Amino acid sequence: MTELIIFLAGAVVISLSGVMAPGPITAVTISTGARNRHAGALIAIGHAIVEFPLMLLIMGGAKKLFELSTVRIAIGLAGGLFLIAMAIQIIRSEAKPDSPNKPYTYKGPILTGIILSGGNPYFLVWWATIGLALATKARQLGVLAFGLFAIVHWLCDLIWLEALSWASFKGSALLGKRAQRYILLICSIALLFIAAVFIYDAGGNLVRLIIGKNNGL
Repeated sequence: MTELIIFLAGAVVISLSGVMAPGPITAVTISTGARNRHAGALIAIGHAIVEFPLMLLIMGGAKKLFELSTVRIAIGLAGGLFLIAMAIQIIRSEAKPDSPNKPYTYKGPILTGIILSGGNPYFLVWWATIGLALATKARQLGVLAFGLFAIVHWLCDLIWLEALSWASFKGSALLGKRAQRYILLICSIALLFIAAVFIYDAGGNLVRLIIGKNNGL
């Protein structure tokens, strides 16, 4: 029992370090939370829909699939284009002075969480490396430990994202419409920057793949 508690405590620290790192989900949660108090919880649910099956797939040997250059290129390009679409949606919505007070999402927060998780190559790499090590250790401690690890890890996502959306919502309410627009503009710029990183990395992988094939590697 002591070993399990120590492991779960370490898993929380490692999980929070990943969860709290700036990324597309962070930016979208803040922008959506400006108008939707519980956007973070809904995005976390969408994130879980991808994450829980992914844990099982990686434990079942799918790690090699996510290491394929073609898979990482496709994920990076798709994720980058989706982030660009979201950033444009936010900017266009804020450009309308009488835009309705509705959350900025692509087909809703849950689906947004699904797409942002599945379209984030760094999220998949994290699970194929650090996440795999944690999941393997949990599995060695037993099925119960693995289940607790999965739940604890997701609770870190849920609590952090809900806190972000709550802070964004309260901040917008206190600071007013102009401050809200500044927040959304900053988030849209962040999304465009992250999208550029995704596409740049995918392009680099594609160039290396083409050169490798031309050289017969």
